[in-house]
Amino acid sequence: MTSPLTTPTSGVRWTPRLWGTLLVLCAAMFLDALDVSMVGVALPSIGADLGLSTSSLQWIVSGYILGYGGLLLLGGRTADLLGRRQVFLVALGVFALASLLGGLVDSGPLLIASRFIKGLSAAFTAPAGLSIITTTFPEGPLRNRALAIYTTCAATGFSMGLVLSGLLTEASWRLTMLLPAPIALIALLAGWKLLPRSEREKDHNGYDIPGAVLGTASMLLLVFTVVEAPETGWASARTLLSFLAVAVLLTVFVLVERRSPGPLIRLGVLRSGSQVRAQLGAMAFFGSYVGFQFLATLYMQSLLGWSALHTALAFLPAGALVAASSTKVGAIVDRFGTQRLIAVGFALMVLGYALFLRVDLDPVYAAVILPSMLLIGAACALVFPSLNIQATNGVDDHEQGMVSGLLNTSVQVGGAIFLAVVTAVVTVNSPEGEAASPQAVLDSYRPGLVVVTLIALAGLLVTLTGLRTRRKRPSVVVAVSTPKEAERVAVRD
Repeated sequence: MTSPLTTPTSGVRWTPRLWGTLLVLCAAMFLDALDVSMVGVALPSIGADLGLSTSSLQWIVSGYILGYGGLLLLGGRTADLLGRRQVFLVALGVFALASLLGGLVDSGPLLIASRFIKGLSAAFTAPAGLSIITTTFPEGPLRNRALAIYTTCAATGFSMGLVLSGLLTEASWRLTMLLPAPIALIALLAGWKLLPRSEREKDHNGYDIPGAVLGTASMLLLVFTVVEAPETGWASARTLLSFLAVAVLLTVFVLVERRSPGPLIRLGVLRSGSQVRAQLGAMAFFGSYVGFQFLATLYMQSLLGWSALHTALAFLPAGALVAASSTKVGAIVDRFGTQRLIAVGFALMVLGYALFLRVDLDPVYAAVILPSMLLIGAACALVFPSLNIQATNGVDDHEQGMVSGLLNTSVQVGGAIFLAVVTAVVTVNSPEGEAASPQAVLDSYRPGLVVVTLIALAGLLVTLTGLRTRRKRPSVVVAVSTPKEAERVAVRD
């Protein structure tokens, strides 16, 4: 693979081509986050225009999650095998076409189908983009800075999506679907010129077709089951049988991967405590935040009567704090290491969620809501870049796509599972009858907020085990599957 870097030392000069490469990858990540946040505010207008029921509207969101979370493992390994640049550009082109289709359709099923296709394409652009960064920028300060900027674009896209959706939906919900199309097209044309070419992996011992089928099927069924569980019932026969089927598929998948000469996931990677903590941390981080945003949005719009734009602006300080810190986080990681920053970030997140429990029916924004938003924003600025750095450090170039896909899968599956859990907790505690008082509704939200806080606390506890391990043993060896791989150099946790 050719690289736009000019020198291999710590004094690397950030050339215009290097910046251009990073900006193209950031644009794709920005679009993924933008698309997720924009559609939520537009759902009522979509339902009224297309005559969709509440359950159908749910699938406009869930269709994207299903395609994204279900195919990330396959997307990451495909990038390694077929070439990261090629996979990234093709998937970005599909994303642009699906965005155009979503803005022009006049049928609910077609809109849901376009959302699934967009999620599918994002499942290939996300791991391919992350692995392009980790194979283009050498491990250390340069990569840390690049990943800090890259992950910041996700938070910025999410925050801007909330604001833009409030503005665009006032004109037409179709604009929220169409907006990503021209941005994706511009990024595609720029990427064609700027992205470094990558060769296909040659010594990959064949294609793991059984593993790809089993891995994709298990993730699709898991996400589908979790998304449907709140409606069908967690203890229903359908839900329990679906979870049983997921367990069977995953068991067979593990057996296949252990015997495959070219596995979809090299299970030896998960023998590294650092890698496992990164994956579990990603699940807790995104799962807690998605649950919090869901409850906070309901609280602001349903109970306080705030408009979509007003609600979006309430979340804006968190995103602005993340964006403002983007160029600084890399240097902080260089000095203190990922594990400490993740621990501090989770601690801030727990405190932010806990403070939000103080909300009432007549809150003073600056005194009650704003402190939580600032603490959560600071937490996101520290945790998300550090998790990406920790997951990709010490991994060979030919496995970067695989690890990137695994990390993104943890993020999406964690979001789907924990959001469903939070929704179920709120539903169980919801007051019966349409004439329930606002205070009773608010009281039903509090158990959900407690669950969100506990999820973040679990992430903190997982991270603290890494700090204890580090004090006992300052370095770890990258997990290996074969004796030959045991010759790898020890890397920092």
